[in-house]
Amino acid sequence: MQYVNAWRAVAAATGGADRSTAEDGVRLAYRSAGLAEPERIVWADSPKAAVELVEKLSDAGRSVREDVRTRPWAEERRRIYDELGPAGWSALWSATGAQLWETTAALAERIRAGVVAELATRPEEESDVRLVLLDAVLGQHDAAWLAAFDGRGDRLTGLAEVARNAGWWWPYERVAVICERPETLHRDEAGRLDRGDGPALAYPDGFALYAWRGMPVPVEFLDGLASLTPERIRAEENAELRRVMLEYYGYDRYLAESGAEPVHRDETGILWRIAMEGDEDVVMVEVVNSTPEPDGTHRTYWLRVPPRTRTAKEGVAWTFGLEGEVYAPVRQT
Repeated sequence: MQYVNAWRAVAAATGGADRSTAEDGVRLAYRSAGLAEPERIVWADSPKAAVELVEKLSDAGRSVREDVRTRPWAEERRRIYDELGPAGWSALWSATGAQLWETTAALAERIRAGVVAELATRPEEESDVRLVLLDAVLGQHDAAWLAAFDGRGDRLTGLAEVARNAGWWWPYERVAVICERPETLHRDEAGRLDRGDGPALAYPDGFALYAWRGMPVPVEFLDGLASLTPERIRAEENAELRRVMLEYYGYDRYLAESGAEPVHRDETGILWRIAMEGDEDVVMVEVVNSTPEPDGTHRTYWLRVPPRTRTAKEGVAWTFGLEGEVYAPVRQT
């Protein structure tokens, strides 16, 4: 677990790179792969800027990513697999890399998509940008694999040193390009990019990603969230953006201010339905906590349930993984 926590921190690290230590890590990674050290190491302020720089290099030589990263990793994985056996390797991965894989892989893909969106102004340019991105070593966002290998040999030490101290990097025969880490990173409890008042991920040169609960949104969309009204929400034609508006505004507030009427009520609560043009209905159950707060009041909760829900009891039962006809609590708490 110590390796997992340490690499989780690496994956989320922001702020200026330790350039000297990162460059030493690059040189060590080349030597460990049996290659001569790069003649030059150059820096970029973001993955976007790094791609632009790589596209302009004329003396870099071929990509050595296969030698520096792919082959050593494959060989180390085979060595550990042979040492531990199938069950042992599976247990090791479950306890280390699997804990980080989903969030780091998703973040890396979002960065790739953001770079492509900004640099590929025409459809025919997209493949060229993606090819340059394929040459990248992901540094801190390779944390899942590096967590699995940590403490099991020094062959990957150079890769780990770069990851701990910088962002993505591009290894070529004569030149290595390294980019800075993000300046800011905002995520929700599930690890998804999430911020309502600015970029969720931003690099020193201004390259940034905007997202709400993991969904990409335009910057101008975020600017309008503070002045939302039920009318503005209903007028939004993009169903996904309308859903973001509802989450930000609050379902209970929307119901209260839009004059919505309940569609069903019983002893468990009140069922509300919001019809959304071009999208599935939003269905909520309003329930009151039977246990009083310290001041004697009873708190109201809003539970989102599937659109097919027809009664409040059915909705409450769904939140417990039950069918409505078998939901019969002895007492409410």
